[in-house]
Amino acid sequence: MKTTFLERMQEYLKDEYEEYVKTLDQAMYKGLMVNTAKCSQQFVKQYFPFDLTSSKFSPNGFLFDPNLKVGNHWTHLAGLYYLQEPSASAAVEALDVQKDHWVLDCCAAPGGKSHQIACALNHTGFLLSNEIDGKRANTLMSNLERLGVGENMITCSSLEKLIPQVKGWFDRVLVDAPCSGEGMMKKHEIASIEWSKENNIACSIRQKHLLDLAVLALKKDGILVYSTCTYAIEENEAVIFDFLKKHPEMELLDANHGKMRCGIPYEDLEVKKLIRIYPMDGGEGHFIAKMRKKEETAKSPIKRIKPKKIPQEAIRFLQDQIDLDMNLTEINSKIYMRKNDFIQLDVPILREGILAGEIIKNRFAPHHHFYMSSLLSHHYQHVIDLNDEQLKQYLSGNVIMSPKKGYVSCQYHGISLGFGKGDGNMIKNHYPKGLRNSQTI
Repeated sequence: MKTTFLERMQEYLKDEYEEYVKTLDQAMYKGLMVNTAKCSQQFVKQYFPFDLTSSKFSPNGFLFDPNLKVGNHWTHLAGLYYLQEPSASAAVEALDVQKDHWVLDCCAAPGGKSHQIACALNHTGFLLSNEIDGKRANTLMSNLERLGVGENMITCSSLEKLIPQVKGWFDRVLVDAPCSGEGMMKKHEIASIEWSKENNIACSIRQKHLLDLAVLALKKDGILVYSTCTYAIEENEAVIFDFLKKHPEMELLDANHGKMRCGIPYEDLEVKKLIRIYPMDGGEGHFIAKMRKKEETAKSPIKRIKPKKIPQEAIRFLQDQIDLDMNLTEINSKIYMRKNDFIQLDVPILREGILAGEIIKNRFAPHHHFYMSSLLSHHYQHVIDLNDEQLKQYLSGNVIMSPKKGYVSCQYHGISLGFGKGDGNMIKNHYPKGLRNSQTI
């Protein structure tokens, strides 16, 4: 680790510096956020294979032994939680999402904060998760699919193109900004190798630009939360100070309430209202600022997609499979479903709503997302309850012996893992090939 970085940390931390240095030789904190849209905390505690300790950053967050791996365990594959560095959850807690809110997650990949927002919304309101990088946007979509998120839109756009179309729409906006990643140096060695004061400054310029755009998406009295996983004043306190000077319509709110470490003194910024998290605090590192918009904003028109005639193959399938009415739309032979209206934007949209399936040669082929949906989890009409051996076979991609016929939700302890199609003797496995495992712990 570079000497100049450590010298700066010593300046920041003073008497706590030696304690910080000791954390550099320790394993990263490892935690999870319970997917409360799918299950309860108690359910996760019952079936998670290792001991869990409550996180101080979120009531739905837990820590476990950092030397243990759980990616292949059925509870993870079923989307019962999102694996996340514990302090990352503090940003969404500060955002204070309520049911029916419209929320924009500006830099959403890989999806942990969008998942947390979706849990708070609990199938109400609207979540727009945006990620400018195409590869990371696909990772975001994959993670949200596993977690069963569906009352949302995933876009892959620059904010320059997206924001003018959504001005004044949102009750909450999160800018979890790209940063120098000083809090992730133990996880990503490149962050340590590429660290420099010049990079801190370069990041801060981009961060200020993102905030200047993001604020336009807020309604009056809407909340904007800015967060990073870095320690640099240039990317944290200085960014907020400059932003507030430039935007008198915004006021700094108290994200801290004396519960956590506050910001580092900078100009006349009210740093007691800011949150700083270091490894000594139980998380690898985060900075959080919370602001409110005091003035009205000109609002862009909301373009809703007009209802379309849906192919009968899809209608028959959905009526047979679920006992819930949903709004439907067809895009390029794919059928999507939402509780609320579909929205039209002129940016690349990876997905809006639940991808139910696709019309292929006059037949309807269901999609994995349909059977992972947390909204639909208690509405499937055809279910097979897997036993322990069948669970292992299913996650390995093997057939399941069963007299069931037609498409069925394959469940374990009442949690859907995917689907299969029975012929009266066995169920053909439709668990995605890329997810299949030879074993589960």
